Amino acid sequence: MDAPLRILVVEDNPDLAANLIDFLAAQRHLVDAAGDGLSGLRLAERGHFDVILLDLMLPNLSGMDICRRLRQHGKATPILMLTARASLDEKIAGLEAGADDYLVKPFAMREVAARIQALARRSRPGMIGPVLCVGDLTLDTGSLSVRRGGQELSLPRIPLRLLEALMRAAPGVLAREELERTIWGDAPPDSDALRSHLHVLRTTIDKPFGQPMLHTARGLGWRLAPPGEGADGTAA
Repeated sequence: MDAPLRILVVEDNPDLAANLIDFLAAQRHLVDAAGDGLSGLRLAERGHFDVILLDLMLPNLSGMDICRRLRQHGKATPILMLTARASLDEKIAGLEAGADDYLVKPFAMREVAARIQALARRSRPGMIGPVLCVGDLTLDTGSLSVRRGGQELSLPRIPLRLLEALMRAAPGVLAREELERTIWGDAPPDSDALRSHLHVLRTTIDKPFGQPMLHTARGLGWRLAPPGEGADGTAA
């Protein structure tokens, strides 16, 4: 059994908040809770939590604003965003604001538990690892720092895991099923989830630079290639 975690639940729906607290407490986790955005931000800033469950729509301060402020202030606590908004644009906006993962309401409590454990495991410091390089893109798997052309880049945890998988496979192609298995095991979420995280990854490692590195191999999957190479590995 996984070790108990310190979890913050920021949710203004009292029934849902109570269900989450009861469920997590039954799994031996230590749970703090806030029913509005400002209270949630204060708790998140002052306390030490392993994971934050954060509703998107909150009184006083939105979940999106809380994400941005925490990341701007250097808080790296994993954030699982809870949202009733299922559109791809809304999901991408949450990830770009600093959320690590999201769940669309209504959701099963078992999935909440699985996502929490996955985020907590990925956030724990590991052993010093090798530096992966593809072209001018590097990933230090020990410190989890990412650079392209010497410029430091910031990625949420799931796009970071996708990047590591793609870099380890480069110049090979990884299919959707392989990438989903890397992140979520045998229980992938809805069909837009992988696409949302890949969008965040592409926006971070490609958009500020002249040449793309993340390519879609149509009908096959995705691959990372040094600048100047196309999706098939030939010169672009």
